Amino acid sequence: MTDPDLRLRMNAVLERVLHSLDEEHRLATQNARPVTLDQTSVGRLSRMDAMQQQAMAQASLQRLALQRRRVEAALNRVRHGSYGRCCECDKEVGVERLLSDPAAPFCMDCQEERDAQRAAAR
Repeated sequence: MTDPDLRLRMNAVLERVLHSLDEEHRLATQNARPVTLDQTSVGRLSRMDAMQQQAMAQASLQRLALQRRRVEAALNRVRHGSYGRCCECDKEVGVERLLSDPAAPFCMDCQEERDAQRAAAR
């Protein structure tokens, strides 16, 4: 990415996303606490619902951790001057793609190729 103003704006966007992810992580951590299994205080269906909520919160924590790693990697690329370049082929990622996903590490061609390989492996 050659436009320094855009790079600064995207850095600010990534910092805000990181802050938001940290807040979501804090909330999900509260929801992922162990479920009380005391049958005298909570009915069976309520416990099952609480266990399902806990499992969803744990899955959310995993998703948030992945998103956080992507954003941190993008911020690292900003610091090292490689932000906006595809991590695979080193071509420009494209401003539109970065505006829709500021942490995008790959250009559309490389991302589509990766998606196709992943789909073929299933």
